[in-house]
Amino acid sequence: MLEFEKIKTQRLLFVKCKGDLDIECEEIVHEELIPAMIHEKNVRVDFSNVHFVDSSGMGLLISLVKTLKDKDINITIQNINDDILEVFDLLQIPQIIGSDVLLLES
Repeated sequence: MLEFEKIKTQRLLFVKCKGDLDIECEEIVHEELIPAMIHEKNVRVDFSNVHFVDSSGMGLLISLVKTLKDKDINITIQNINDDILEVFDLLQIPQIIGSDVLLLES
């Protein structure tokens, strides 16, 4: 189950996610998360408390990013844990959603 907290600033909408991004999240992503983001110019998503993403969750993430990019909304995802990032790399998620979306620590 995925929970999220929205923090609105003058410059962006900051969304802190907590839980697992999986098939159970489809409703919350499409009915709550995307509508909360759709009228923003800049969205930053914090994945520091997301510890599991399955194939359905990756599909949801791709759909979310595509929906926002199609509306010219800048989205970035930060604080992705190493295990999830490794799977993202194996499945070429950065190439699919755009490497500019993932904020990686240097």
